Parts: sequence; structure tokens; C-alpha cells
Amino acid sequence: MPDPTAADFVLDLMPDLRDALREAATLAMPFFREGGHTAARVWSKAGGSPVTEADVAVDTFLKIRLSQLVPEAAWLSEETRDDPVRLGRDLVWIVDPIDGTRAFLSGHPDWSIAVALLKAGEPVVGFVHAPAGGHDYEAVRGRGATRNGQPIQVSGREDLGTARVTGPKPMFDRLGRGAAQTGIASAFVRVDRVPSLALRVARVADGGIDVGLVSSSARDWDLAAADLILREAGGAVCDLHGVPTTYNRPEPIHGELVAVSHGFRDAVVGAWSRGA
Repeated sequence: MPDPTAADFVLDLMPDLRDALREAATLAMPFFREGGHTAARVWSKAGGSPVTEADVAVDTFLKIRLSQLVPEAAWLSEETRDDPVRLGRDLVWIVDPIDGTRAFLSGHPDWSIAVALLKAGEPVVGFVHAPAGGHDYEAVRGRGATRNGQPIQVSGREDLGTARVTGPKPMFDRLGRGAAQTGIASAFVRVDRVPSLALRVARVADGGIDVGLVSSSARDWDLAAADLILREAGGAVCDLHGVPTTYNRPEPIHGELVAVSHGFRDAVVGAWSRGA
């Protein structure tokens, strides 16, 4: 079998990955009711978060299909019990079968299917497929990022004071306080919170949002695919000290984060540190 870490092999995977994501979407879409409650059966996981039969169907399908494409890769998914074998593997699939389950439940189109392939803890392939919204984001490390096949990049906005910001209100307010203390006249445009965290980050990548705030307890599967898309578009997901996010740790849970262009990172980190 060809070396699954080689760049050419990764590029060769892309058509099969696109097909897999689109087929996975056909499993979920019959249960989605735009503007209404899902037709899927729903139950609660430990901790109270919802899961639907669509989540399980997509997860099961992708585990089989992606494992066939790269048998060497371990697996980490929101809907599959974590297997610590992944910690000893160079390659790992990171999957969220439906990111934004509550949006899916309520008929809001901003949910997505997110898939990343990691090598040595870093994403080398990222897909965020939003079938209800009609958007396909993808990236290969070193090859740029696209939306619906067209290249994307972060916003070229230079004034943090007029940035379009989305995320939890307490984080939004702290950023505003800090901006004021650093002498920035804050007139942030508050963008409605995007239910799918992967889509929130992807919309920073395509320039529709300037700063995406992420509350604590996000998981690898929420972030890894969209993080690569953002990296390839000129930004990154980092903590609020500016440290880039890493993946496939023993506990795949993150603290507060920000998705931002490289040009805004220092200003956002500086404002955040002053806003407490």
C-alpha cells in the first residue's frame, strides 16, 4: 500500500473523502426538518447532551468507510467510546458526525459533519461539510483551503475595533473591555452565535467572521478539521495566550480558545489579557 503519510497519497484520498462525506450527509438529511423538529429518534448521553439516530448512523458509516481508506489510522469520534490505542498511532481520524446537534434537532441549518486526519497530532486533511447550508469546506496541509471548490482566505480587516465577533457573551464582553483598556475604540459587530463550532471556525477562514470565540470544554472533534481549514486560509485556533491548539492528547478537551487571522491574533490576545 502507498505510504499514507506522503503528500501525494493525501491528495489522492480527497475524491474518496468527498464521496464519503456526501454519502454520510444522505444518511442525516432525511431526518432534518428546516425550521422544525427533527424526525430522528433522540436520547440523552451521560451529562445530558443530546444524540440522535442520525449521529449514530453517520458515525458508524464513516468509521467503516474511513478505516477502509486508511487502515493504519486510529479513531476518535464524539459518538464512539475512546480507545487509548490512538495515543500510540501516528495517524488518527477525528470525526464529529453531526457538529451542532441542537441545531440539527431544531431545524437550524448551521450544523455540519467534520472530519480530520491527523499526523503526529497535527491535521493534514480537514473537511467541514454543511449539507443543509450548502457549504463544503476543505483543506490539505500546505495546499490552501476552499469553500465549494473556490479558494478562501481570512478577512483582510485591520481594525480590531470594528471586527465582526461571534461566540459566548461573557467572552465577547471581556474582549470588549480589554480592547477599551488597550486604547481600541471597540465597536465590535456582534455576529449571531454559529451553533456548529466547526462552522464558526470555518467562517473565520472564509472571511465572513473576524474573531470566533470558543468557550472551554470544546473537544478535538469540534475543532481539528476546521482548524486546518483556518490555518490554510491565514489564521489559527489558539488559546488566549496565543499558543496554537494541539490534538490527540490523552484528554481531548480544550480550554477557552479563539479562532482568528494571524493579523488579529496579537491584538486579540492583548485585549483578552486586559479584559478580566
